[in-house]
Amino acid sequence: MNYLAHARLSFGDSDILTGNLISDFVKGKKKLEYPSPIRDGIHLHRAIDEFTDGHEATRQAKTFFRADYRLYAGALVDVVYDHFLANDPVEFATEPALAAFAKETYHRLGLARTWFPERFGRLFPYMESQDWLTGYRYREGIFRSFAGLARRAAYMPGPAAACEIFLAHYGELGACYDAFYTELKDFAWQTLARMREGRGIE
Repeated sequence: MNYLAHARLSFGDSDILTGNLISDFVKGKKKLEYPSPIRDGIHLHRAIDEFTDGHEATRQAKTFFRADYRLYAGALVDVVYDHFLANDPVEFATEPALAAFAKETYHRLGLARTWFPERFGRLFPYMESQDWLTGYRYREGIFRSFAGLARRAAYMPGPAAACEIFLAHYGELGACYDAFYTELKDFAWQTLARMREGRGIE
């Protein structure tokens, strides 16, 4: 899953949100430098990714991109899933609902800047100023994300084919999201509950 999903699956907890969003930028023993609640967010992020990657629906979604993008198929599917989440009528019934969630997410993250790894610290101002989280609702925002992936990944082909695949298999990719997101949300909540129980938090 990409940034919107990890933010949504932090369930309104600012420390979990911080850890969840910075997790990809925290390597090795660096995670030990963070307070326990932020470390829980880092671990939750990784549990979410493992659950997502292992789900049959995700394996199916990757097949649409694999011939053109090989190992990058998973990263593209993560972005695609954020598009369907941004348009999920249960999670975000309207654009204003998504925009309000995005604004609150940026605010919460901004208060935790002191914990940002250097790379996420450089990325966050662009995420906020360009409103990436709301942008996932629209195809143009997904295409920008595909282009960003291609720029950052040394060996990933250009984004044109990914955009065509996304449009050609839109319904099928949406069905993959529908097949697993509720399961993922339940898994993330239960995982977080176990973490809180282990720290004696209600």
